[in-house]
Order: sequence, then structure tokens, then C-alpha cells
Amino acid sequence: MNRIVERFLRLKKEGKKGFIVYIGAGDPNLEATQQLALAFDRAGVDVLELGVPFSDPLADGPVNQLAAQRGLESGTTPPKVLETVAAVRQHSQIPIVFYVYFNLVHKRGVKQFIAEAARAGVDGLLVLDLPPEESDNYEQLMRGVDLCNIYLVAPTTPDARIELIVKRATGFIYYISREGVTGMQEKVAADLADRIAKIRQHTGLPIAVGFGISNPEQARRVAQNADAVVVGSAVVNQIAQHGDSPELVRRVSEFVSSVGDAVRSI
Repeated sequence: MNRIVERFLRLKKEGKKGFIVYIGAGDPNLEATQQLALAFDRAGVDVLELGVPFSDPLADGPVNQLAAQRGLESGTTPPKVLETVAAVRQHSQIPIVFYVYFNLVHKRGVKQFIAEAARAGVDGLLVLDLPPEESDNYEQLMRGVDLCNIYLVAPTTPDARIELIVKRATGFIYYISREGVTGMQEKVAADLADRIAKIRQHTGLPIAVGFGISNPEQARRVAQNADAVVVGSAVVNQIAQHGDSPELVRRVSEFVSSVGDAVRSI
């Protein structure tokens, strides 16, 4: 069974909420990415999202854009990220999702990219700029190697399109809690519960909420309604602060653990 599907089934059985962490692959280098992945597994992270560095990350705010830049500067490429995943798989079965822009998939060849991702041990792809209406062949190829194709739903997504998106998604639904790009925010959207309830009308898939969740208190509030909480920019910001320190993994893991504890307190 796909690791993402298996993890969410276990969480549901145990009555727990999921905790998903995003980091930019290769920030500050791929060895650190590997060590962070293993540390996050030990800290109880349920799914790891790895951002594959891209030169024009339009869905991302400044924090994650800079992480992508640092990843590119460290020499990170899609094949090297796959090698890192394969290295993680020697020690860990943490579910891994690639957060990736379609240009990188297209350049490699959709079929080849998906096949290589599956061989390396990737469990799902979140292709930021590939709409479901244009992804028939992509979805078929993903099903063929048991990878989850994860789609985004936004606050501005009309009801009819929500229904279309969630019917074609697998693994979980990623709900963007606010309009705009990724980045830390001071407060959680006031209408979050209503938005999640609207999505639930159309799917039984777990609903993960991300974009802007910055601290344990926000994560705890989101977990009251969502099936999983996604924390990205706040973790990436920790990596930016401690990237040159030998204490990087420990310090970032401590922050991640504090947020994870808040999610699990629900």
C-alpha cells in the first residue's frame, strides 16, 4: 500500500491528526536534507514534502523562493533529489511528497519522471501548476506506479471545480488556507472551518491545510478542523537561520517537534 494512504488510514484509526512538513530540497545542501528527513521521522512527522528547486517558483513567497535559490546554488537537481530520497529509504519509511513545478517534470519527460520518482521511494507528487483538466495522462501514469497525485484547493475555488478536483485526487487534498503565495502569517483564516466542511461534502479523502501556519498555536487551531496540518515557510525560515550551524538539524527538529506536539494535542 502507498505510504501516504497507509499513514492516513493509521491516523484515522488512532483518532489522530496528521503533521506534514515542507522543506526545500538541497537547502542548505542535500546531506542536510537527508539528515533533516530522518530527524523529522524520529520527531513524528507524518508526511515530508520536499520542494524540488526551480528557478521560477510562482506559488511561493520570499522565504521559500530563497530556499529554492539556495537549493539551486548548492547544485541540487531533480536526479540528485531522487538520490537523496533513495538514501533516506535505507533508514526510513516516512511518506515523501515532491512539491514540484511542471517544467521540471516536462523537461525530464512525464513518464520517466514519474517512474524514477517511484523507484527512488517517492510516494506522491504535488505539481503546483498542473490543473486536473490537463492531467489525464499524468494521472494514468501515477496510478500505474501507485503514486498519489495530490491537488490544491484554494479559498477562491468554485464549488463545481472543488468537486472536479477532489474526485481526481488521491492521497489527500491540500487546502490552501488563504489567497496568495506561501509564507508565514500572523493569524489563521476565520472561515477555515466552513471551507473545510464545504470540501468534505465532495470527498472522503483527508484534508490537509497549509500556507501560512507559523507556530504551534496556529497549528493546534487548524488541527481542530483539518485532518492534517502543513507547516512549510516557518520550518524553512528556521533552516535559513541555522543553515551554517552544526546545530542545524537539532535546532530545526526542536521547532518541528514543538509544532507536532501541538497538532497531536487535538
